[in-house]
Amino acid sequence: MAATSASSALPIMQDRTTGILVRFQPGPDVTTDQYDETIRRLEEAGEWKPDGLELHVASGSDGNLRVSEIWDSQEQFDAFGKHLRPILKDVGIDLTAEPEIRDIYNVATR
Repeated sequence: MAATSASSALPIMQDRTTGILVRFQPGPDVTTDQYDETIRRLEEAGEWKPDGLELHVASGSDGNLRVSEIWDSQEQFDAFGKHLRPILKDVGIDLTAEPEIRDIYNVATR
């Protein structure tokens, strides 16, 4: 495996912007149908895809669903949460804990 020099990584580092990674862990009873209904309602309300959401990944299956997102800023994520939380409650999705939020240092894409 070839090593990557610091200078070859430099353009990526110069181009990156700061952002946050958000990881949701819904309760063990959450289904993909509830997830799909949440997205449908967000779309219907004109709230999907929200401003500042760079990437959204849902993985797993019924009872083991996880959602990870990359946001441009905490403020944009918080603003979206005002629209998301009532819908989650209405479709019966209970988050087992507050989302895990981490500052992003770097992102590589193909």
